Order: sequence, then structure tokens, then C-alpha cells
Amino acid sequence: MSWWEAILDGFGLIVAVIGLLLLSLFVRRRLLSRSGATFECSLRTTAPQKGTPAATSRGWTLGVGRYTGDDLEWFRVFSFSPRPKHVFDRSMRVLGRRTPHGAEAFSLYAGHVVVNVHLDADRKVELAMSEGALTGLLAWTEAAPPGQDRLLG
Repeated sequence: MSWWEAILDGFGLIVAVIGLLLLSLFVRRRLLSRSGATFECSLRTTAPQKGTPAATSRGWTLGVGRYTGDDLEWFRVFSFSPRPKHVFDRSMRVLGRRTPHGAEAFSLYAGHVVVNVHLDADRKVELAMSEGALTGLLAWTEAAPPGQDRLLG
């Protein structure tokens, strides 16, 4: 085998591996959507910065949300893990909504709105989703299974 054939074989192997990785991302997305209602949902968390009591925002991460019983599971789009990165329970409170502004409008899906969500005493996140998905989220957070008492906050 000459040197240029070895280079072509190596290049072909690299292309095949990249193709398999992209195919696995597609298959993962299809499997996630088969087992429940999914919607495009970007996430931005806040994390405390060292030395300051105020929380700073991290960048937006593209993802997919899925309702499973009393939980909202959030999966990263570009991940191979079959498990959700974050799981939010139904007791979360939606504090408000706004339209994306500045550079964040380019990092989110077109037509999405940003929703501020209060998870517990010290955790807040921002979710970006379509208007239809926001309607579903609001209905889901306000609904509770029959016979389950919840404190309204």
C-alpha cells in the first residue's frame, strides 16, 4: 500500500466515525421524542461566583424538554447521554417572561421567549421556548394529579 492510499484510508475512517457520531445524535433525539411530549427548550443557569454573593449567568445551552409524570426532564441537544442533564419537578414557579435581546437572540431558536423560573430557595434558571411550549409549561405547572395536595406559592 502506498502512502497516499494510507492517507485516504485514514481520511475515510475519520469521515465514517464522524458520520456515526452524527447518526447517533439523530437516533438519540428520535428515541427521546418517542417516550413523551418533547419540545425545544434552551437553558441558562445561574451560578454563584467566587467572592461575590450575587449570581452570574452562564451562557445558553440548546436542549430538549420532556414531560414525564411530575417531572420536566431537560436534555442537552449535543450529548450522547440517554439520561437528562436536569430534572425539574412540578413545584417550580414561573416568575415572568421576556423576549430575547442583544446577542442572546442569536444564540436561541428563532421565535422563542425567555421564561424566568424559580426552582427552590436558592436556584433559579431561565428557559427559552416557543409560545406554544410556554402555554404547555404553564398548564403543566398549574395542574396536579387528582388527590395530591400542593401548597401554592
